[in-house]
Order: sequence, then structure tokens, then C-alpha cells
Amino acid sequence: MHEPSTFPVMIIDDEPHLRITASQTLELAGYATHCYESAESALSQLSADFPGVVVSDIRMPGMDGMALLRELHQRDPTLPIILITGHGDISTAVEAMREGAWDFLEKPFAGDQLVEVVRRGVEKRQLSLENRRLKAELEVQQAALGPRLVGRTTVISRLAAMIQRISQVETDVLLFGETGTGKDLVARAIHERSARRNSPFMAINCGAVPENTIESELFGHEKGAFTGAFERRIGKFEHANGGTVFLDEIESMPLALQVKLLRVLQERSVERLGANEVVPLNIRVITATKVDLKTAAETGQFREDLYYRLNVVTLPLPALRERREDIPLLFQHFAVIAANRSGLEAPTLDSQGIAVLLAHDWPGNVRELRNLAERYVLLGAAFDYRLDALLEGASADTCEPALPHQVELFEKSLISQSLARYRGRVSEVCQQLGIPRKTLYDKLKKHQLKADDYRHKNDP
Repeated sequence: MHEPSTFPVMIIDDEPHLRITASQTLELAGYATHCYESAESALSQLSADFPGVVVSDIRMPGMDGMALLRELHQRDPTLPIILITGHGDISTAVEAMREGAWDFLEKPFAGDQLVEVVRRGVEKRQLSLENRRLKAELEVQQAALGPRLVGRTTVISRLAAMIQRISQVETDVLLFGETGTGKDLVARAIHERSARRNSPFMAINCGAVPENTIESELFGHEKGAFTGAFERRIGKFEHANGGTVFLDEIESMPLALQVKLLRVLQERSVERLGANEVVPLNIRVITATKVDLKTAAETGQFREDLYYRLNVVTLPLPALRERREDIPLLFQHFAVIAANRSGLEAPTLDSQGIAVLLAHDWPGNVRELRNLAERYVLLGAAFDYRLDALLEGASADTCEPALPHQVELFEKSLISQSLARYRGRVSEVCQQLGIPRKTLYDKLKKHQLKADDYRHKNDP
């Protein structure tokens, strides 16, 4: 629930008594009002990111309300504009709605009608500006070098620092994490931040390739090397020369093929099936697994010598339940991507939605969260689906954190969301959350949050 005083309302009317009455009504409801006697004077004061709504009479000397509506919608089609029409002027009201007015009020109107229409308009404006901010952040992320990890938790900050450091060193890497934790994204991030970024990145899922073709897929073959080999094939390793090979689900690689992979890693060369020629390789190899390879090696399910060769640098990826504070930010990030792709408006999470996300155990990790965000964008608004109805597996058998921990996570997430929305401006965060400044500072210290971390470089 927003604090009304956070949001301004621009009142435009050439009749002084209507301006005064409307202003007093809205100020009593907690809104900050700005009154103008003409559309021209109001336009000169309206910024591009005006966070409130506009209430304007239609019939005014000079620029009338309809002309103002068209001008404002050229500047910002998402700005809610409420027009005031004369008694019985239905045709004008219909035209205004067709032109894109948010709503209209017919004279004489009651004060509670004005407050309710403004309240709904402010909520729409808040949603639009939040989506605009998220889209801007997304554009920055897409322009950044390589894939970007989204999150502000300590574990994700450490992971980002490790990726940056590892990418600058020529060494093979083993990624270890549950299904859906983003091993492919991390592998690509390492490649894109390395000196190999302009060379190929070849990814292959060892568990998805049939056992009888994976050797040819990786190492290639000569014409006639086996039945069905009608022409020479260049394997993934050779094709990626100068770049990076990513082998996902390495635990699924057949034991016989693990011997050949070990030789490739040691000698940095590959020999196609049916060939005598050895092709030298200049590659980085990134492998990923969701199982403990050490245990697999001890039980004979994975070659021990290959395990120790891969285990030079191991990068553990945290499960989503280990970084719950990032869940609302990740959800909105994926919702914006889905909305941009489908031409829809991304929903903004309310407190109930955040609570649902934080309570779930996320066995599918980030992949499950992304799928939920996409379904919510496509189905939530159109069919009034709630998050808990869309969330698969959100039942009594999920392992939820204890209530006190859920409360802590919920509080920290709300504060973090508000800090991001208002770019670290403490006074506005206090208004939005409805808490005194000292209380906010106490909670920032408690949750190890800093307002400065949310401020943009060019902000005052």
C-alpha cells in the first residue's frame, strides 16, 4: 500500500473555486497538490518522470483539456490523465476515453469520487514508472560485457567477483550446482569476460547427446570412420579452437569417453575418429555438474583421474533458497524480459506476491522462477491468476523456512525493493514504508543494507 503523500497531483482548471475545492479534498486524503489556472502554465512545469497524475477540466480558454490530453500523451502515453466534463456532456467524455484519458469525472462530483479515481491513477502511474525503471536497468545489463548475475546478496556478489577473477586467468573451471542454478549463464559470463570473448563458445549437454554419437560430436570424425559417416565432421573441440568449450552434465559422460577427454585436457590436442592427424587446441574447457564428482569417483561412477584434472578451480553456484532476498528482484527482472518479448506490461510485485515467492522452496531454482515470471506475465493480468495459483509445487509438502526467518526475509526484501524504487532516497523510502527515519536506519543496519548502494552515479 503506497503512502499518498509520496505522489503529487496536478490540478488544472480556470475556475479558482474548483481548484481550491479539489486541492483541499486531495490534500486531506494525503496527496501533494499543484494547482494551475491554464494548461500552458502546467505544461511548462511537467517533468518527463512526473510520478503522479493530472486532473484537468476540459473546457478552458486557450489550450483546452482535449488538446492537453493529446500533448501529454505524445510526451508520455502512460501518464494517467483525469478529465472533468460538464453535466450531461457524454459525447465529450467518450471522445476523451478514446483519446486515452485514464478516467473522467462529471460535474458536480463528490470528493470521495475524486479521491478514488486519483488513487487508482496513482497506482497505475507507480506501476508504469517501476516498469520503466526495470526496463532501463535491463538495457544497461544487456549492454554490459557478458551475461550479468542479478542479485544483491552476499553469495551472489562473491560469485560475481569470482567470475570476474577466473575469467582473466587461463584455467579450466568446474561449476557445481543444482539443476536450474544458472551454470550455462555462468559459463557464458566467464567466456564473455575473458580474452577469448571474440572466439567461439561451444556448449554441449553430455546428458542430452546419445552415447553412440557423443564421441563424434566432441572430437569429430573422418569420412568412412564408421557406418553412416558419409563426410568429414569437425567436432566441438576443434570448432571452438581459440575459444571455450562448455560441457554440461559432465557426470553423464560415458566412462570410456572420459579417458579421451582426460587426454584432450592434458595434451591440448584432439584426434578425429578415423584420422591419424592430431589437431592442436587452444581452448578453455568449462565443465558443470549437479552431483558430487568426488563421491561419484569414489564409487566408480566417474574416473578419479579426470575428477582431479577438472578440480583445479571449482566454482559452487548457490541454490535459490540460499539467496532468498534476491527472489523478488529476479522475478521482476524475468517479468520485464518476458513483457518486452511479448509486448505486454510487466506486473509489479505487491507485498502478498513477495510473501508467496519467499515462502516457496524453489526446487527448480532460477529456472523455475523464470518460468513462473513468464507465466505470470502471460496469464496473470489477462486471466486474474494469482502467483500462488500459478506456482507449481506450492503446497504443504514444500520445505518452507521457519516463520521468524520468513518474516526477516520479507522485511529485508520490502526495504530493498523500496530503496531500489526511490534510488536510495531515505526520506521517500520512509514515506513509502510508513516508518520513521531512525527505524529505517536501524533496519538497514540489521539487514546489512546501505542506501548508497542503490543510488545512481548521477543522482544528487
